[in-house]
Amino acid sequence: MLFLRAIWAVVRALFSKKADLVAENLALRQQLIVLGRKTKRPRLLQGDRVFWLWLARSWNGWRDSLVLVKPETVVRWHRKGFKYYWTWKSRQEGGRPEVSREVRGLIRKMSRANPLWGAPRIHGELLKLGIENSQATVAKYMIRLRKPPSPTWRAFLDNHVRDLASIDFFTVPTATFRVLFVFLVFAHSRRQILHFNVTQSPTAAWTGHQLIEALPWDTAPRYLLRDRDCIYDENFTRSVRATGIEQILIAPRSPWQNPYVERVIGSIRRECLDHVIVLNENHLRRVLRCYLRYYHRSRTHLALGKDAPQTRRAEPPEMGKVVEFPEVGGLHHRYARRAA
Repeated sequence: MLFLRAIWAVVRALFSKKADLVAENLALRQQLIVLGRKTKRPRLLQGDRVFWLWLARSWNGWRDSLVLVKPETVVRWHRKGFKYYWTWKSRQEGGRPEVSREVRGLIRKMSRANPLWGAPRIHGELLKLGIENSQATVAKYMIRLRKPPSPTWRAFLDNHVRDLASIDFFTVPTATFRVLFVFLVFAHSRRQILHFNVTQSPTAAWTGHQLIEALPWDTAPRYLLRDRDCIYDENFTRSVRATGIEQILIAPRSPWQNPYVERVIGSIRRECLDHVIVLNENHLRRVLRCYLRYYHRSRTHLALGKDAPQTRRAEPPEMGKVVEFPEVGGLHHRYARRAA
């Protein structure tokens, strides 16, 4: 095989033009230079690529002299160089002005926060902000959604939070080892406990009566979240249906699906009942009333922007010095300003 290639090289040299021989000599010498570099695996530098791009444009027989790379590789280099050339040329003076990074970020932020908006809506919003770009530019930098547009769960809950309430029971042991049941009705909008009561033997009729006391006809929410406790029987369901409330049942053994009321029960335990020995039903009612006064009037909530369910106004330093008031028998304190 090598012998045939050598003969072919001699025949081609005899019948080739002198310019072709010079070009082939250059090509072979350049590849020998690459192979002569002191590296385990010879690598082509940028100058080597430029040489082969020039040779490919100047000599038609350049493909026959390639040894180190394939002809397709040189063609790919040429296309890449063509792309770089026009990128550089488009950045010169003239042409369409570049969109600033702030505007690009604002377009992405708007499209991410408003999945129902298209390019015309975002373009109109930018015009109202004094930012003049074409609608095609807005469409270019928008976030592309893989799924059909849909509001987020936070937006869904915010739109329905005023129509949501939850109910649940929790147990409290007494000093005499009795178990008392506390029933809560919790409103989601301002994190308020609308009603509570204590009993030793809860029934469906008693529970339904408590719900009707907590939610009068003119203030009843649209939806009521609850678990699948057997105490909520047909009689309870009939009482709820009579008030026009739709019940939303969570999955079995899934308390995390009713997180608001579960969280407030945890707060009641951690911040009050874990530090008190309950004597009887009346004592538990008094303790819970005392804690709920603190919970509604003084305790700040992250979900309410660090405000209390019953809004507390900020008191500037001009109103006087800070005074401490004990709450829940000294377990907690409220701080306010009073003039000297």
